[in-house]
Amino acid sequence: MRDDVARIFVGFDTKEVVAYHVLCQSIIERSSIPVVFSPIVLNNLGPMFYRERNALQSTEFSFSRFLVPYLSNFEGWSIFMDCDMLARADIAELWALRDDKYAAMCVKHDYVPKIETKFLGQTQTKYEKKNWSSMILFNNAKCTALSKEFVNTATGLQLHQFKWLESDDQIGEVPVVWNYLVNEYDRREDAKLVHFTDGGPYFDEYKNDDYAEEWFAMRERVLSVTQKA
Repeated sequence: MRDDVARIFVGFDTKEVVAYHVLCQSIIERSSIPVVFSPIVLNNLGPMFYRERNALQSTEFSFSRFLVPYLSNFEGWSIFMDCDMLARADIAELWALRDDKYAAMCVKHDYVPKIETKFLGQTQTKYEKKNWSSMILFNNAKCTALSKEFVNTATGLQLHQFKWLESDDQIGEVPVVWNYLVNEYDRREDAKLVHFTDGGPYFDEYKNDDYAEEWFAMRERVLSVTQKA
């Protein structure tokens, strides 16, 4: 894959199918560079992903996201992001932050979730490095520890706390505006990639959250078509 083409893997969950398509559209409409999307769909992974579902995981891609370097043949860079996000800026700005001295890059959140349960009554698990893994730039050649076997057998904390790296020094920091947590942080107009981490506006209880009106407007774009005059 060319370095000037952004390779983007998006977590796909059958409980929130619309989220994937709206996120991709929000990226497409604002991107100034070519992008390639790969949805991480459990049914598509076959024998590559065989670990049993954990009772604490809130999405189908909680652990399969760590297959991104493997799916990228451990070459070049790839972005992973949760589907419950909305791009408000050019993804080329995020792509340009890649720094080869790091194995992975992300927003290094330092917070304790305000709520105990997320969408559909899922438990809001609390742990160190919470939400760091919801948007990751993978320098794939430096992520060979994320073999298919390791991703299928490692503990959740080993994966989400980046324990597959030798040290945290290998994790580069991305500005918080590139994984801005809705409801956890106060609304700011310069947020570039907002993350409906508690629940997307497609769930009734979150339809009035910050940035929800922008999400619904983008959903209308997904549904738009030009009819014959």
